[in-house]
Amino acid sequence: MSESQAAVRWGAVAESSSIGAPIRAELCAAEEKLLRLLDSNEALIGEICHYLVDGGGKRLRPLFILLIYRACGGNDAKIEDAIDAAIALELIHSATLLHDDIIDGGMLRRGKPSAYARYGSAASLVAGDYLFCRAFELCGRFEERLVHTAARACVQLTEGEVMEGRTRNRATANLDDYIAIITRKTASLFAAGGKVAADLAGAGTETIGDMERLGHAVGLAFQMVDDLLDILGPEEKIGKPVGSDLRLGIMSLPVVLGLRSNPELRTLLGNGNCLEGQIFDRVLRLLREPQLIALGRAMAAQHVAAARELLMRLPPSVYRDSLAILIDEQINRDL
Repeated sequence: MSESQAAVRWGAVAESSSIGAPIRAELCAAEEKLLRLLDSNEALIGEICHYLVDGGGKRLRPLFILLIYRACGGNDAKIEDAIDAAIALELIHSATLLHDDIIDGGMLRRGKPSAYARYGSAASLVAGDYLFCRAFELCGRFEERLVHTAARACVQLTEGEVMEGRTRNRATANLDDYIAIITRKTASLFAAGGKVAADLAGAGTETIGDMERLGHAVGLAFQMVDDLLDILGPEEKIGKPVGSDLRLGIMSLPVVLGLRSNPELRTLLGNGNCLEGQIFDRVLRLLREPQLIALGRAMAAQHVAAARELLMRLPPSVYRDSLAILIDEQINRDL
């Protein structure tokens, strides 16, 4: 994808969506720079990075960060810093996708063969490392506190990955374990984005803390809904086989809730059964029980409500309105 094509793509997204319209120029600039940073002197590294990033993705994190920056009063004086911060967090997120597929043996990503499936683990691992390096190349010029925020989010990401691995196929995992994992694996990056964006905008200490908490709440809601979609599908919407996390033994939200309330699930998931064939189908049916899905969605809705409350502390603006839509979309995704 060329830089001009990237601008056209983001322009179309912004114009067709009330969310991105107020920051169309910023999104186009971010996309163009992001694509340039994927290039490498080693052709294979650039090919893998472009294969992942050009292949789709909602760019939710850059959208979130740039809207927070503007909603907190950020002006054009530091817009390049805000764009770089948005790109850096998207690069970090992309790196984790490459690494996650290696760890999980994930063969599909965004509806097509994953980089791991196409290029193998060694090349994908190096490409992920390259994206991390590119992210901190951008962050390195920022003030120490901002670099620390980004670095701390990366530390939490790695800790969350290990925590998730430790709880796989563990029928004793509980809701506290689950929240601790997704706080690190998903919410940490949104929280860092909210904090950095508000800081760059020149917001006060209280507002910076509010935007960090808002990002945390959005991240939790996003992951909870993702977990529900994993067992509901369909595959063409979620970009991977239905029940992928379930097959891997990941303690997702519906699994944790089901284990707490359903003795049959505790038996099926706790006795070492291989989740294939009729056993997998039975577990999937139990996890799709309407009351369980409703409970999971209600939990996500609580975090959306918390994010909305924090958002309303900002002054009215078109950027705040767009953020409100973005936040609401986390619970309104098809379930």
